[in-house]
Amino acid sequence: MHKIIASICTLTFLLLIGCSLAAQDTMPNEPVQMAEGLRSSGKIYVVVAVVVTILAGVVVYLVNLDKKISRLEKGE
Repeated sequence: MHKIIASICTLTFLLLIGCSLAAQDTMPNEPVQMAEGLRSSGKIYVVVAVVVTILAGVVVYLVNLDKKISRLEKGE
């Protein structure tokens, strides 16, 4: 259980590092046209749902992989 929490914390940390790098804005006063178009048509929620689903799947996969590796290390 301790390894699972450590894996999740590490994954979260690595994802947050990428967010801080992507948050740098080169043109602060101009709106992003693609985001405005998706938001106005309501499709931004579909994009967010897909991203969240993919990230949840990756987390579940990593947890299962960690369990399998732990089982192999114990020799069961």
